[in-house]
Amino acid sequence: MEQRVSNVKTLCMSHPYHHSISSAKKHGGKWEDYIKIHNWFDETKAHYPDMRHRALRHHAEGIFWCEQQFGVVIENSDGKLVPTRTIAEQHLMEDIGRIPTIKDYLDCMSQEGWMYKPGEGRKMLREIADEKLDYTKHL
Repeated sequence: MEQRVSNVKTLCMSHPYHHSISSAKKHGGKWEDYIKIHNWFDETKAHYPDMRHRALRHHAEGIFWCEQQFGVVIENSDGKLVPTRTIAEQHLMEDIGRIPTIKDYLDCMSQEGWMYKPGEGRKMLREIADEKLDYTKHL
């Protein structure tokens, strides 16, 4: 049984290269046609090198960010137009098995004290109010 569990872990879709091969099988063309999109989803591993990196782009809004980054469609090397969102959805389904929302991730996040502390902006706003500075006077 332990051997089977070990094999399941090695078969997980976790590398952009493997996602790209899957995209080429589904949509035609070569894996190289899709690697930029799959790299974009997983480049957040550079900042957070475990599965929590997925909270940054692996969600419904991330699919639309991907479309903004790469355009509505890509043309693969077979000349076929493939919707970017279709490729992005494939990436999430292969990694997570569903398309979560940002809310799904944020609901799991604890609220920390540093999130409530006022920054330097509030100090500046007080100074502006105290000195009765008005940026519109300088226009």
